[in-house]
Amino acid sequence: MTSCRICGGRLHEFGDFGTQPLSSGFLEPDYIGDEYFFRLALGVCASCSMVQLMEEVPRHLMFNGHYPYLSSGSSVMRKHFEQTAQHFLRTELTSPDAFAVELGCNDGIMLRALADAGVRHLGVEPSESVADIARRNGIRVTTEFFQESTATEIREAEGRPAQLVYAANTICHIPYVDSIFRGVDALLADDGVFVFEDPYLADIVDKTAYDQIYDEHFYFFSVTSVSAMAQRFGFELVKAERLPVHGGEVRYTIARQGRRTPDSSVAALLAEEKVRRLADLDTLNAFFRNVEKSRDDLVELLRQLKAEGRRVVGYGATAKSATVANYCGIGRELVSFVSDTTPNKQGRLTPGSHIPVRPRSAFENPYPDYALLFAWNHAEEIIAKEIRFREAGGKWILYVPHVQVV
Repeated sequence: MTSCRICGGRLHEFGDFGTQPLSSGFLEPDYIGDEYFFRLALGVCASCSMVQLMEEVPRHLMFNGHYPYLSSGSSVMRKHFEQTAQHFLRTELTSPDAFAVELGCNDGIMLRALADAGVRHLGVEPSESVADIARRNGIRVTTEFFQESTATEIREAEGRPAQLVYAANTICHIPYVDSIFRGVDALLADDGVFVFEDPYLADIVDKTAYDQIYDEHFYFFSVTSVSAMAQRFGFELVKAERLPVHGGEVRYTIARQGRRTPDSSVAALLAEEKVRRLADLDTLNAFFRNVEKSRDDLVELLRQLKAEGRRVVGYGATAKSATVANYCGIGRELVSFVSDTTPNKQGRLTPGSHIPVRPRSAFENPYPDYALLFAWNHAEEIIAKEIRFREAGGKWILYVPHVQVV
C-alpha cells in the first residue's frame, strides 16, 4: 500500500520489522501446515499525519472463534472498565431509555456494569469464543464485524439511536474506518458521542514501545490524526484524555460537528504534538533507530545470559510479544518457554518463534534465573504478585522504555 487508507494521501515508510506472523496465531506442537506471515512495516501520511501499517492482514485471520485475549484477565483492566462504565452512567447514559453500543466488547466487562444498572446495551464482537463468555455473563451480544451495514441493522432492530458508541482497543484494529464512521452516523443519536481509546503514538515513540506494532494494530493514533479523521467524516473531536492503561492511551470523544463545545484538552494536545513534531519523518526515523538499538541490546543481554548458563523464561504470551520475538530473532534457545495464565494458549507454541507456552505453575517449578516480561504494561501488577520469584533470587528483564534488569 502506498496511499493513506483514510484520506488517500501519500505514505512515507519509516520502519520495517520484517516478516511477522499473526500475533495471536498460537500453534499446536504438532502443527505441520503453513504459517501465515506478512510484512510488518509502518508509514505516515503526508496529508493527514496518520501513522499506519503498510500491509493489511485480512480481518477473519485475526479475529475469529479462537481469539485468545480476555479484557477481564487483568485486575487493573477490570477496574478500568468498571470505572469507565460508571463515568458513562453519570454523563452520557442518564435518560431512562438510554442505549449504549460497544464495538469489540470482548468478554463484556464494561457492558456488565451497564447491564447491572439497567441500561439497554449491545455488544458487537466478531470473535465467537469471547462473545460466548459475554453472553454467559448476561450481556447482549451480536457476533459480527461492525461496519455501516451492521449499524443500520442494529438501528432498525432496536428502534432507537444510541446515546453512546464506545470502543476500547478496537478502532485502531480496523482499516476500513470510512465504513465505521458511516455506521456511527447511522446509529448515533444527534447529541450522542462516539468514544474510543487506543494506544497513543506519543507514548509509543517516547517509550520505544515497538511491541505495540503488530498485525492487529493497523493505526497508531495521535490527537492530530484523529481530529483530521473525525472532520473528514463529518464529526468533531471534542475531548482527548490521556490514560495510563496498556502503556499509554488516549480516550477520544467525538460528536457530530457543532453539537458540543470542544474541551480545552484537544487544543492542548494538538499544540503539544505540533511543538514536538510528532508525525514528522525525522521524529519517526529517530524512533526507529531507538527500536533497532533496543533490539540489539536485548539480544546481546540474552546471549550473554545464555553464555553464563543462566535460565531465562518469558512471562506473558501477549500479542505484543510476537513482534519482539520475531523481530529480535528470539527462540527457545534464548528463552526456554513462556509462562501464561490463558488456558487456550498453554501447551501451544508462540507464533513464528515457536517457543512453548506453559501454565503459571511451570514458572515456579523451579523459578528461572531471569524472566523476560513481555506483559510489561502490567509490570507493577505482575511484579507485586510474583514476590516469591524475587525472594528466590530471580530478576526481571524489561525492554520498555529501554533494556534493563530489575
